[in-house]
Amino acid sequence: MKFILIILSSAIVNNISLRYFLGTCPFIALSKSLRAAFGMGAAVTFVIVATAAVNYVIYYLILLPSGLEFLSFLVFILSIAAIVQMLEIFIERFLPALYMAFGIYLPLITVNCAILGVSLFMVLREYRFLDALAFSFGSGLGWLLAVSSMAGLRKYLALSRPARLLGEAGITLVITGFMALAFLGFTGMLE
Repeated sequence: MKFILIILSSAIVNNISLRYFLGTCPFIALSKSLRAAFGMGAAVTFVIVATAAVNYVIYYLILLPSGLEFLSFLVFILSIAAIVQMLEIFIERFLPALYMAFGIYLPLITVNCAILGVSLFMVLREYRFLDALAFSFGSGLGWLLAVSSMAGLRKYLALSRPARLLGEAGITLVITGFMALAFLGFTGMLE
């Protein structure tokens, strides 16, 4: 039950994208197509879980006992880059259409601050290993939910005429704000 609460809390109440506004660049750029948004959400979820597991082991078994926890940012980014590179090779080989849809944004998962943020939150909140995995999985699902929801909303936005001064990116940010307010309504339910 504890793991389910951590997953739900990190996916809905403490949504990494809508509460902390981490990972906003690919969130806005890839939410034009539902297929690309879902694929990127799945890729981000995989990378978040994989890097949280690897970073947990590195931090608690190597950096902390050695007194090198000040290197955590560098080590976390290096492990994220390695995992993203492996994922990019896999997607390019087995899912070329999805690879083309991602374009430049697949390698940019490396610098997606949502992934680094989850690893840092995991350390700051002093989660145990299974709790960290539940938190990272929930955070990935939350990002997937947010980007897929935005893609669905933007599908209907194409049929409307938003204020010309806002433009497409501006109205997307306004919708993101409304989505964040909607998710904020769950505060207190699962925390």
